[in-house]
Amino acid sequence: MAKGNILVGITGGIAAYKTLSLIRLLVKAGYEVKVVATQHALEFVTPLTIETLSNHPLYSDLFTKTEEPHTKHISLHQWADAAIIAPATANCIAKLAAGIADDLLSTTLLAFRKPLFMAPSMNENMYLHFSTQKNLAFIQAQGVHIIEPEEGFLACRTQGKGRMAEPERLFETIDSFLYPKVATHSLTALVTAGPTYEAVDAVRFIGNRSSGKMGFCIAEALAEKGVEVQLVSGATNLTCSHPHINVTPVESAEEMFRACSERVEDADIVVMSAAVADYRPAHPAANKIKKSQETLRLELEPTTDILKTLAARKKPGQLFVGFALETDNEEANAMHKLESKNADMIVLNSLQDEGAGFQVSTNKVTIFFRERPPMALPLLSKKETAEHIVNEIMNNLKKKA
Repeated sequence: MAKGNILVGITGGIAAYKTLSLIRLLVKAGYEVKVVATQHALEFVTPLTIETLSNHPLYSDLFTKTEEPHTKHISLHQWADAAIIAPATANCIAKLAAGIADDLLSTTLLAFRKPLFMAPSMNENMYLHFSTQKNLAFIQAQGVHIIEPEEGFLACRTQGKGRMAEPERLFETIDSFLYPKVATHSLTALVTAGPTYEAVDAVRFIGNRSSGKMGFCIAEALAEKGVEVQLVSGATNLTCSHPHINVTPVESAEEMFRACSERVEDADIVVMSAAVADYRPAHPAANKIKKSQETLRLELEPTTDILKTLAARKKPGQLFVGFALETDNEEANAMHKLESKNADMIVLNSLQDEGAGFQVSTNKVTIFFRERPPMALPLLSKKETAEHIVNEIMNNLKKKA
């Protein structure tokens, strides 16, 4: 089986010749490679060379009839595990930032919702121009991975920053993202999922609408990388049969806190994705409260802040990830939680975003880091969202090593 499917996009820049070496490196490493080239790119490299190196037909025209579906931009997205645009010209970067789709490559990029890498290549003045820098910052904030150009001798016979990164660096960036250089088989993760139920009496409780899907998807994404996962789950209808996942069912916030406290010492990765109640009834009744005509008043007391309490005891090398579900001042609240709870990453959900939140199979999140700008992901399935989050966890863990 192939190691993975990589879509390579080539645009019209002199560095296109170096992309041929990237294709060779990817194929040699066991990846399946398909190439989409713009018409201007084919002024620098030939279709025969591309097809020989990739062992696949070249894609360059939106309307050319092939054996594949006419909606090639969709079929290529479905086929690929990741994509890299090398070289990425100022024009290509600007079109992606503006949402322009006027050829096969730009149309494919507009439909692409998987890991996307771009390797800018251009004259230094073009690279440093305010519009290019604005466009790069914008697409990076949307989750695009920018592989910064290097300084050196440029095609315009000047020295400066604008040389596309060397093929070996491009390959290593993609390969290490898809297969992080961390010994995942020796790692242990603690993940929480689902709601907590806080008893009012012997029958009733205060709870929330969390289904647990996001936490279960994260646990499975970690397990797929060989991580041993301790999943502490509130009441859900979900089940998990992965051999690397051990599920501990709990009901209340206090039960979840105790279960996590018992397991956190052995965890390299801690992901607090459960929707834990902030308050619980201070005096739950032992028996069912009978209905009467009198007003019933509940006194609520705060529950233990599990993330903050556990992260305060963080050991060197441990990585803590929290979740924030917000309805207003989303970014400010997420940044505050990142600092106040001693987390390494905060995953922000906004109930203002359609398709995100509870009881749905999709999610739209923004990941906040300590030393990087936030990464906003588009609306994805919770499985795809979990894969993005886990890849970022592995990359951050690698930096801590």
